[in-house]
Amino acid sequence: MLSRRGFLQSVTLSAAAATLPRRVLSATDTAPATRLDIFPYSAVTLAPGPLLTQMQQSQHLLLQLDDDSLLYPFRKMESLPTPGTSLAGWYAADGFAPGHAFGQWISALSHNYAATGDQQARAKVGRLIALHADTLRPDGKFFRDNHFPAYTYDKLLRGLMDAHTLAGDPLALPTMQRLSAIAAPTLPKAAISRNEMCALPQDPHQYCYDESYTLSENQFLAWKLTHDPRYLATGERLLNVRQFFDPLAQGQNALIKQHAYSHMNQLSSGAQAYLTLGEDKYLRAVTNGFRFVEQQSFATGGWGPNEEFVDPATDQLAQALASTHRGFETPCGSYAHLKLGRYLLSITEDPHYGDSMERVLYNTVMGAIPIQPDGHAFYYSDYNWGSTKTFFSERWPCCSGTLPLVATDYGISSYFRSPAGVTVNLYIPSTLNWTSSNGTRLALTQSGDYPFQPEVTFRISTSRPARFTFRFRIPAWAKGAELRVNSERAAAVTSGTFAELTREWQNNDHIELTLPLTMRTEQLNSQHPEIAALVRGPVCLFALTNQGDKILVTGEQLVAAAPTAASHREFHVEKDGGALKMIPFSSLVLDDRYSLYLRLRST
Repeated sequence: MLSRRGFLQSVTLSAAAATLPRRVLSATDTAPATRLDIFPYSAVTLAPGPLLTQMQQSQHLLLQLDDDSLLYPFRKMESLPTPGTSLAGWYAADGFAPGHAFGQWISALSHNYAATGDQQARAKVGRLIALHADTLRPDGKFFRDNHFPAYTYDKLLRGLMDAHTLAGDPLALPTMQRLSAIAAPTLPKAAISRNEMCALPQDPHQYCYDESYTLSENQFLAWKLTHDPRYLATGERLLNVRQFFDPLAQGQNALIKQHAYSHMNQLSSGAQAYLTLGEDKYLRAVTNGFRFVEQQSFATGGWGPNEEFVDPATDQLAQALASTHRGFETPCGSYAHLKLGRYLLSITEDPHYGDSMERVLYNTVMGAIPIQPDGHAFYYSDYNWGSTKTFFSERWPCCSGTLPLVATDYGISSYFRSPAGVTVNLYIPSTLNWTSSNGTRLALTQSGDYPFQPEVTFRISTSRPARFTFRFRIPAWAKGAELRVNSERAAAVTSGTFAELTREWQNNDHIELTLPLTMRTEQLNSQHPEIAALVRGPVCLFALTNQGDKILVTGEQLVAAAPTAASHREFHVEKDGGALKMIPFSSLVLDDRYSLYLRLRST
């Protein structure tokens, strides 16, 4: 029997021929423009609060991790001296995914430096890249003997790009070029799905879970950074057009039974393919794909029970409430969701994507338990009838790589810019600093206790009077929202749109946005109107019970939930037999027993 690698190469030659670049783009070709642009990391400063705390906790952990421990699997697998102590679990040289998070941690440290100017983060990036460069050997044994060569290479590539562009590391680009040349022989000739991988003959040391189909996003970004045509060719080669993007572009749901997190990342590859290649079908595919994801999502915005997309036309989502405690792969899934949301919001200017980002932010990742120094990490949000908030069983899993990343990206998800002015997407206490085209220095500071209180306040600082436009995302659920400028009511506000304010702004002008946080119930899906979650504004409220399927309440009892304190972080529902306490996911602590969904009974 052929070896797995030999068989892989032989069966993919014909597929590769079908996906070779149809044309060669030059660096001067005009790509589709985004309608909104992301501000640089340095433009946004988070104010004290749970999101800043999450970012600081993650960064502190990364700064404390021993350099030699981080390099251990790379050195061990290349038969180099291995000072220090190996990290355990997935990350170890003999673990499930050796060295898998190294590139993501470099990215997170680079993001942190760009956002905060922390010189410790920049110094650690420089040390780690120099040490990693010393492990790169021409024969690529690390990749040849790795269960996930494509996955690990992809994360390393992005880490080196971030180190170059955000931390200014001088070794990052030459190391990236060496890395790519060494990893290239271990990549397939065309993207191979997990199902295809699992059907191939297996080498004893390999799994069938590698993710070559996610690589295109970063290959296109590397081409834009270096103008090296090899990245462009690899990006097109690995797009998985026939099995994934063509069906999605035609409105067929190609996500069913696919690994959820990695195929959300594949949708980001499609967004970058649209921005790089200029082919409209990729944008159609990605917008359709996002719609299919939402059709099989829980009220929290989380998706993919057991890490697999379900068929929205079946009963699988309801079955998951009883059959699994693996509801949503939280840090990884939220990182992928927020990233894809930024792509689609930037391209389409549709506020719906901001609504979706907000829902996932507050109901999933904001409630993630911090990564522990020993590598225990929060992995799954549990949506079972009898749920528990716990750590993952194995140390240093994939979510230990994405939690530091998603936490550093809250700022760039909050504000966008266009020629007209500034669009506010997320209502997070923070300050945005920027300079207009005519040299006016401006700052927008937002404060408040949203999403638990309805008021968000903005104060403007400007070096001189300036005329431009502010736009504020008004969520689709926010009926009756109001905007006031200097305490006077502004123009009419419509939910599900961006509300615009254009005027000459003066220093110390202030804006008050009120988003009514009304209670409502949300059904699991159309097949199960009797299964519902209680939602207040963008926040789901979880019942403190491990018998959610046995508690019967009416919709009227749920929406009549009353706060037990002025903070609006705890509510009680009066039902037959006593009160039921309900709190947000971010208030649940380790080992709490809870249920997202309850059964409704008719009045």
